[in-house]
Amino acid sequence: MATKEEILESIAQMSVMDVADLIKMMEEKFGVQAAAAAVAVVGGAAGGDAPAEEEQTEFNVTLKSVDAAKKIACIKEVRAITGLGLKEAKDLCENGGMIKEAVSKEEAASIKEKLEAAGCVVEVK
Repeated sequence: MATKEEILESIAQMSVMDVADLIKMMEEKFGVQAAAAAVAVVGGAAGGDAPAEEEQTEFNVTLKSVDAAKKIACIKEVRAITGLGLKEAKDLCENGGMIKEAVSKEEAASIKEKLEAAGCVVEVK
């Protein structure tokens, strides 16, 4: 049986579409929904910080830092999400910055989940 690290490395080598298919297969096999839990966590954290006068509908996703040991996986994920070239994605991972602006709550949560899984520290505002 493969170790957790070997499995994680195998997933890091997969394309975004392959990972999405794998997640769907795992959801079906184990009867869970990964995206619903991530949305609930982000929604709960945002609701506790601000008054409930007007709910925010657009969010900005910012890359704060990258785990040096997982830099390649982070660059791959940033490229998949942003459509940037290799050099631009590498620079963004090294220096941090805006990944996406004015996205929905669900898309922001999805992006954050994917980037954190790749080893990035992400902030959603």
